[in-house]
Amino acid sequence: MTDVRVKLPGHLRRLAGEDGEVRLDVADPPTVASVLDALEARYPVLRGTIRDHGTQRRRAFVRFFACEQDLSHQPVDAPLPDAVAGGTEPFLIVGAMAGG
Repeated sequence: MTDVRVKLPGHLRRLAGEDGEVRLDVADPPTVASVLDALEARYPVLRGTIRDHGTQRRRAFVRFFACEQDLSHQPVDAPLPDAVAGGTEPFLIVGAMAGG
């Protein structure tokens, strides 16, 4: 198991009842899918807010970042960067902005 740091946007922190960063135990090697699985298992209220219940696809206005890289379009089963797996960098879930 790996201890992964996760930063949620404000509205999801409020739903989860958390004030700051969340730490999750994730199976090795950590992936976007395994982080989201662990997050939803710990905070069931977040199910359906980050990814669709049925398809498990990322919601349109949610993005994933780590180590200054946009991971939103990467395969969800690809290993996260070593710095995230090592706990030195967080995995960020960000609410995207739209409009102009």
